[in-house]
Amino acid sequence: MRLLGLDVGDKRIGVAMSDPSGILATPLTIIERRNDNADIEAILDILNHNEIGRIIVGLPLAQDGGIGLQAGKVKGFAEKLQKQIAIPLEYRDESFSTDSAKKLMLQTKSKKARRNTKDDAIAAAYILQHFLEEQYVPKLEEFEETD
Repeated sequence: MRLLGLDVGDKRIGVAMSDPSGILATPLTIIERRNDNADIEAILDILNHNEIGRIIVGLPLAQDGGIGLQAGKVKGFAEKLQKQIAIPLEYRDESFSTDSAKKLMLQTKSKKARRNTKDDAIAAAYILQHFLEEQYVPKLEEFEETD
C-alpha cells in the first residue's frame, strides 16, 4: 500500500508518494492551485491511478505549536478532501519542511536538476519520509541486551 504526501500551499500543492512497501517517499508532482474543487479533483485522479492507503498532509504549525492562519487554510482544504475519500488522512507538522527540502536539494542535486525540481514536491516528500520513518523506526525496548 502506498502513501501520498501533500504540502498544501496557497499557489501550489506539492505531491509525493511512497513506494509500495512504504519505506521511501519520492516527489511526484505539483498541482497548480485553481480552486478547492479542481485541486481535489486532481488529487482524486492521483488516488484513482494508484493504490493509496493513506494521505499525510503537512500542517504548518505556528512556532508555539498552535494553529495559525496558514494551518487553518490547510486544515480547511484537507477536511473538504477527507469528505470525498474513503481512506485515512493524517496531519504531520511541516514546520521548516520547505527550507529543509531546499537545503537537502542543494546538497544532493546538480544545478540543472535543481532548476527542474519544484520545492513543493520535495517538501511533500520530506514530510512523507519523516512520517514513514516514525512508523518504522524500531523502539529501544525491542532490543534486548546480550552479555
